[in-house]
Amino acid sequence: MSLDTSRTGPHPGRLTAPDARQRLEHAHHTREAQLQALEASGQSADDHLMSAQAEAIGRVLKEIEEAFARIENGTYGACLNCSKAVPVERLEILPYTRYCVACQRRAAA
Repeated sequence: MSLDTSRTGPHPGRLTAPDARQRLEHAHHTREAQLQALEASGQSADDHLMSAQAEAIGRVLKEIEEAFARIENGTYGACLNCSKAVPVERLEILPYTRYCVACQRRAAA
């Protein structure tokens, strides 16, 4: 697993639980701000583009909440498909990801 929950300090190539939480909190705040900006734009809720954007942001917010739950239950950093460790570089870029790159590619194909 790519999450380091030890109390002895971080290990190279591992993401600490506080770092993961911080990245997730940042992603959550960013998405919330995007959602608020959409709502404040004055466009009609019937606008298909606005609606699609709001739905996409909502899905990401749900994924972020699920990632917080994975931290709590000790499964954060493991691919939900193959159970292999998700590379720390991927978690740094996309902290709420559920899959390693190979499984994500297979799912998208």
